[in-house]
Amino acid sequence: MRKGRALILGAGAVVVALSLIALVAFLPASAPPQRVEKSRASAIPTDAVKWTPSMDEHPPILHSDEFQGPIPVPGPINTAGAEDSPFILPDGSSLYFFFTPDVRKAPEEQLMDGVSGIWRSDWNGSAWSEPVRVWLQDAGKLALDGAAFVGGGEIWFASAREGYEGVNLFIATEDGEGWKDWRFAGEQLNEQYQAGEMHITSDGGRIYFHSSRPGGSGGLDIWYCDRSLDGWQQPVLVEEVSSIDNEGWPFVSQDGSELWFTRTHMGSPGIFRSLWNGSAWGAPELMVSTLAGEPTLDQEGNLYFVHHYYQGMTMVEADIYVCYRN
Repeated sequence: MRKGRALILGAGAVVVALSLIALVAFLPASAPPQRVEKSRASAIPTDAVKWTPSMDEHPPILHSDEFQGPIPVPGPINTAGAEDSPFILPDGSSLYFFFTPDVRKAPEEQLMDGVSGIWRSDWNGSAWSEPVRVWLQDAGKLALDGAAFVGGGEIWFASAREGYEGVNLFIATEDGEGWKDWRFAGEQLNEQYQAGEMHITSDGGRIYFHSSRPGGSGGLDIWYCDRSLDGWQQPVLVEEVSSIDNEGWPFVSQDGSELWFTRTHMGSPGIFRSLWNGSAWGAPELMVSTLAGEPTLDQEGNLYFVHHYYQGMTMVEADIYVCYRN
């Protein structure tokens, strides 16, 4: 069994996934096939409550006049389950996200529920479509996938799956009809560099990721590697945005001028942005605070992110939010 290190699927709706060795201990003798077509609604518990902004004890707070105020993404994407870890294509045509029907479930239960994983909704010009499951594992084999990044005809994702210990980065290729040839993203990123959730620049030449690898400022930090002929060059710490707090879940704009990321702010996740000044990243500025994380933007500059609802000290739900650019 190949070993990996703990990599967080989503900012909070899924806990750090357990080793597959530990997960397998909870499985029945005959595990059901992974590719069972099942609706999200059918898996959501009957006692689940769909939280709305009017019920929110800790709503997200916008700190920029470049955007309109944060609202849940309209349409069928958000449910009484948890939608997390969004990624929107640059042209805004598709929104990928992680879904699990019940945040109270442990990872081994999510692995077996038939719906926890990556989903996709498409924009038809006026509304978002009903989301569909993105399958990235062979039928009959177990996997818990999340943290999608799509670009260059590939999908990168984090996965806890058979044959691998912990959570690792994987890649699949698009063939016009779906994703195929899912494969381990390599020992260099997964084991040597300890890469976590990541983003590849639009020219394909640089990968940004978060990691708690040695040499950082403490906790999670953001690093980058430039592509080389034999893989990726040595990681470089993005010192301009590093602090003793956690920084992670990076996103780089299409033109390379903006680095967005999540940082702990006053005890909860907040969204920050750093601007490229021609030679270095500028000082980070707070954009959205209070249980907001994993920023992703389309080429029009609209900001999508996950917001977690808390009741007291308990996380009860998660939705995908958007701040439209003014």
